[in-house]
Formats: sequence, structure tokens, C-alpha cells
Amino acid sequence: MKVTDFTSFVVGTPPPGHGGRYFIFVKLATDNGLIGYGEIYAGHIAPDIICDIARDAFERHLQDQSPFMIEAFMRKMHGAGFLHRPDATMMGVASGLEMALWDIIGKATDQPVANLLGGRVHESLRTYTYLYPDEGEDAGAFYADPIRAGEKAAYQLSQGFTAVKCDPAGQYSIYDPRQPDRDSLTRSAAFCRNIREAVGDGADILFGTHGQFSPAGAIRMAEAITPYDPLWFEEPTPPDLPEEMALVASGASIPVSAGERLCTLYEFQRLATHKAASIWQPNLGRAGGLLEGKKIGAIAQAHYCQIAPHLYCGPIVAAANIQLAATLPNFLILESIEKMQGFHAKLLKKPLMVEDGQMIVPTTPGLGIELDEEVAKAHPYEGDKLHLEMAQEPFSPHKHRYFPGG
Repeated sequence: MKVTDFTSFVVGTPPPGHGGRYFIFVKLATDNGLIGYGEIYAGHIAPDIICDIARDAFERHLQDQSPFMIEAFMRKMHGAGFLHRPDATMMGVASGLEMALWDIIGKATDQPVANLLGGRVHESLRTYTYLYPDEGEDAGAFYADPIRAGEKAAYQLSQGFTAVKCDPAGQYSIYDPRQPDRDSLTRSAAFCRNIREAVGDGADILFGTHGQFSPAGAIRMAEAITPYDPLWFEEPTPPDLPEEMALVASGASIPVSAGERLCTLYEFQRLATHKAASIWQPNLGRAGGLLEGKKIGAIAQAHYCQIAPHLYCGPIVAAANIQLAATLPNFLILESIEKMQGFHAKLLKKPLMVEDGQMIVPTTPGLGIELDEEVAKAHPYEGDKLHLEMAQEPFSPHKHRYFPGG
């Protein structure tokens, strides 16, 4: 059996656009008719260029090769072009292609991928969701309103979720890190207070940021929200210097989580070396795919760190996250986009299922999903913005008071 064909899809997400402005899917086919799907999480370059890179990588390293040669393929992606270091573009492409290879392997062996990665230790997976505005609701106003956050948290608790994530700290920019302004400190504390009052002990609060703050600023933010006992403080400083993030981990009582922007086991190993985060959040569409995710999980396990797979993209990364998480002894919680309904569900022939705050692990061969290609083709991305964008000017608390997201 050899991999013979490559197809890519850039799918624009209709409003409200949860998961980003577009998803990048890849499809691999073999000479005996098997098909595998993957998803690339690389939003820092125009998606059509990412697809061109993926085709080039396929033609150089995969075409007419066995789908079982995953380790060799990933070494080529890591080093064949005299790079030999984590690169977000190449690892995003590698992740999507590797994911599709595992989907083929599972179908060829009639096994879910989890069975091929050591077998399941979890029958279902605790999951959480961001607090999102209602359809048609002004996003900027919603993300600045602690009362609405409490109302939404109570609603998600009624839907079975036992953890919710908020992101009230405001704008992130290419000029960060910075000190938090007084408004963001007060607003963040109010969000956590209102959510805690709404859910009591029925749900964990996950406090999300995107590397906005310096270590000293992040510690100030942690002190403001500590009374409401968040389960984690996510990416409090930028991802490029884990030794600086470690100052937050040692100076705050809230566990630090990080990893959505990291690639390969080498970057995650630095989290362990510097004791920068005790909760690791690999996104399998960027980190290096399923086998790399298994290695990252093993490194985390050896340092008593837990894994909480990241998801702010499409349903194929979600499916890969599920297969990996089901095998991890040190799994903590899985990110979902509400109940994976709406457009995420429409893109799949059989949607992923969340029941009582638990993601159900598919038992069908491969990743357990099939892309509905007709739906994907019917929603081409026609914009010129990137998947998720940081502000292009320094943050001003007066100009950027209401932040609708990137």
C-alpha cells in the first residue's frame, strides 16, 4: 500500500466563526482506495500558501511511500531542508499530513487510532468550552461583561460542562508583553467572581490569556483572580521564553498552562526543564501530530505534568485530540467548542458527541470521523485575514476597551 494522492481544502467558517476564520484540511489517498483526513493548524501565513507547502511536502516526502513510515516522514519534515529545529509552518503542515496517515493506518488495520497508540485508558473525556456570546450578540460587549459571563457559565453548567474558560484580560498585540492595566485587572477579577458565584463548586474556572503580560504583570493578574480558585492561568507570558514563564509558575498559586503555540517535543521539553507550566496544551495540528503528541505526553508524565489538548480550529484536529487523549494516563481535560455542534458538526458525516460534559471517544477505525467534502467545498475561504490576528499597534486601555477577539 502506497500513498498516491493529495487534496487540500481551505474552508471559511460562517458566522459566528468559532474556531477561527478558516480551517485547512488535507486528504491523502492510497493506491488501494483508502482515504485519510488531517488538519493543519498554521494560521500565520495565508492558507493557500500553506496548502502549496503541504503539496510540496507530500510530493517530496510522501508520494508513493508507505503510510506506516511515520517516524521517517516526521524526521524528513524536521530536518531534510537543513533546518533541524521546530518550525511552526513546517510542523503545522507535517501535523496535518501525519494525522491523515494515522487515519489511513487505522482504516487499513480496522482499528481506532487510540488502539494503535497503546490503547484507551479513558472511555470518555472530561471536556470544557469557552464562554461564547449568543448568536447576533455584540462580541466586544460580551467579552467585557462579567454579568453575562456568569449567566453563560450557569448555562454551560446546565448543559453538563464541569469546566468553562473565560478570556477577559483584553487585547493582545505584537508589542506584548506588558503590565496589565487597572481596568483589565478589575474586569478579570469580576469575571472570575461572577462565574464562581454562578457555578459554585459545580465547575472549574479556566482563565485564558494569550501571552499579553510580563512575568511581573502576570503575577499581579494571578493575585487578582486567586480568590476564585481558577484551575489554571493559561499562557500568562509569550511562548518564546519559558524561563520567564517559570517566574509566574513559581510566583503564583494558580497552576500555569501553556503549549498551544509550541511545536515538537523539543519545545515542550523546555517547559519541563524550566518548570514553566504544570499543564501542557499541545494542539495536534501544530505540535507534530499524534505520534509526537504521544511523546510529548510521555515527557509530561515523567515530570508529573498533565495534558489538556488545545482546540481553536476545526473538527479533524478535535478528532485527533480525542484519540490521543484517550490513551494518556496524565490526561486532564479536553478543549471543545461548546458541544461541537453547528458548523463543526456539519463538516463531518457523523458529528463528534459531547454528553454530560464528556467527549465520547469514537470506536470506528482511524480517527473516527469522515469529512463531508461537499460541505467543505461549499464554504471556500474568500477573505484576506489570517486565522487569528494580534493587534498591530501597542495596547491602549482607552482605545481597546472592548475587545471582540482576534
